[in-house]
Amino acid sequence: MAGPHPTGPGAAGRRPPAWHDESAGPVVRPYALTGGRTDHQRAEQFDMVALIVTDEAAAAGLTSGGDAAEQGPAGPGAPPEAAHWAPEPEHEMILALCHTPLSVVEIASELELPLGVVRVLLGDLLDRSLIQVRRPAPVAQFPSERVLKEVIDGIRAL
Repeated sequence: MAGPHPTGPGAAGRRPPAWHDESAGPVVRPYALTGGRTDHQRAEQFDMVALIVTDEAAAAGLTSGGDAAEQGPAGPGAPPEAAHWAPEPEHEMILALCHTPLSVVEIASELELPLGVVRVLLGDLLDRSLIQVRRPAPVAQFPSERVLKEVIDGIRAL
């Protein structure tokens, strides 16, 4: 039979449960970084290999103390408070990282954040035109078997 709950009645003389890893420091849950959001309307644009680059002109206006509401309209479906948006430290880190194009996966790795969280944060930046998304070049398709056979036949004919 289990004893009383450690925080319930009768727990007055007990110590609170110890942290298993003292060096970990405070833990922030991913949903706290995104305000509870788990997806973004335009998340399909953020393929894992899509390249993200900071729009230098828009980001310069943001970092020079310009009014966040002047950074462009909030995206479709954005909450009313989006007009008074102020970037979180993670948004600023993404903008700093992406002066040179980086893939979504590289950004997640650099920030040590889950991919879903990074996609939501990128969506916030894209809504305010602070980043540009560049689709990777499509992989060339292999020639059909017929074309390959014709090439081999042509080489044999030489």
